[in-house]
Amino acid sequence: MAGTLFRTKSIDALLADSESAAEGGLKRTLGSFALVALGIGAIIGAGLFVRTAAAIAERAGPSVVYSFILAGIGCAFAGLCYAEFASIIPIAGSAYTYSYVTMGELIAWIIGWDLVLEYAVGAATVAIAWSEYFNKVLEYVGLHIPYEWCHSPFETMVGSPGVHGIVNIPAIAILFLMSALLVRGTQESAFVNNLIVITKVAIVVMVIAIGWGFINPANHTPFIPAATTYTTHEGITHAYGGFMGIVGAAGVVFFAFIGFDAVSTAAQEAKNPSRDMPIGILGSLVVCTILYVLFSYVLSGVATVEDFRTFGKEASVTFAIQKYMTGYAWLGKFVTVAILAGFSSVILVMLLGQSRVFYSMSRDGLVPKVFSELHPRFKTPWKANMLFFVFTAIFGGFIPGDIVGEMTSIGTLFAFMLVCAGVWMLRVKRPELPRAFRVKAVPVVCTLGILTCGLMIFGLGLPNWIRLGVWLAIGLVFYFSYGKSHSKLEKSGSLR
Repeated sequence: MAGTLFRTKSIDALLADSESAAEGGLKRTLGSFALVALGIGAIIGAGLFVRTAAAIAERAGPSVVYSFILAGIGCAFAGLCYAEFASIIPIAGSAYTYSYVTMGELIAWIIGWDLVLEYAVGAATVAIAWSEYFNKVLEYVGLHIPYEWCHSPFETMVGSPGVHGIVNIPAIAILFLMSALLVRGTQESAFVNNLIVITKVAIVVMVIAIGWGFINPANHTPFIPAATTYTTHEGITHAYGGFMGIVGAAGVVFFAFIGFDAVSTAAQEAKNPSRDMPIGILGSLVVCTILYVLFSYVLSGVATVEDFRTFGKEASVTFAIQKYMTGYAWLGKFVTVAILAGFSSVILVMLLGQSRVFYSMSRDGLVPKVFSELHPRFKTPWKANMLFFVFTAIFGGFIPGDIVGEMTSIGTLFAFMLVCAGVWMLRVKRPELPRAFRVKAVPVVCTLGILTCGLMIFGLGLPNWIRLGVWLAIGLVFYFSYGKSHSKLEKSGSLR
């Protein structure tokens, strides 16, 4: 029994399958620039424009800058491991595929199920943020969506406790549009993403450059607030300030760093995966970490912590510009529109990653065949895209952004820990495999990656640990009731 649960896939068979799938499966259309843009498209989004303000308000104050540095360090370790894995195994599936090769089927199932938190729930998180900025754009032209129709039923309006949300309709709408675009084709989606990425990187740089002159030193004093607690108006208590505030904030914003992870899910669609994957993963990570640190320093210096706890909680960047950056009201409007486009690209990349993970799991027999059925013309897993639209719409329409955002963070961190362990195990088991990219000092890098990500999971607190445990328990029920008996390794009698 234990042997069948931890049977592994053959790397040689995987690589052979990759070549045979090239003719009738996913198209190899993405070059290194498209992959870097894909990563930037995922990284620069809700983590920067929404979750930064939440981390400032509820966890760290201006010391959120250190939180981004901590998150960046964890990403660097995990990113190096992802780069080596992706250069060896150019297969769609990301950490799921890597775990199947190194740690066995049960662990692969767990991580594949966990990746639903990382990608699908992550897409819902960004869709909720998209809704906030979309409402701001409507205000510019004299329109407004009532609070009830752009918030979850578990949220109440700040200053008006009698007003509750019903369903977040704009969040559902953008999820549908991005899902439909992915059905049309990866190449077309990447082209749209490239245009959006160029625009939003320019906007981020502009806000940093202009906002630097509006930093109020008082807002950075003290830079690390004294350790205490903060209770939100919904009654949720967080550690605020001090070391635990920094660690907790790092966990909150970490989900925005999954861009290089999403790049690895597209390995089977890369033109030259052994060269392009490390460039796409590490290139997007370096660019975005620098921008995160600078942007968070400016945002925490322009507006106050209290702003982000009250009326500046939603569409926080636009709020800070309009209230404090005198003479730049035009920039606030311009940024709002650009952020909308930026969030769209993040949703696009996350939905892309999710469908490709389940594409791989379906080809292995662990989830139903419908998830690997390709469109006869577009060669995309269109049924999977539509099924995940329904799933993400439930989260985006009915669950508060803070909850889904932290679920995504803890799922991402857990996946990164397994990847760090997996690359070390593969070095021991198969040292002879050709590696276009090799991590230096594997034991040190992998250990530090596991410890750093584990520290941030600890900082997210007990409620998030419980949510992760419940989610994984549900996944195990699905595995033992369907996945194990339908596994292709089970049917073939393979045991490695």
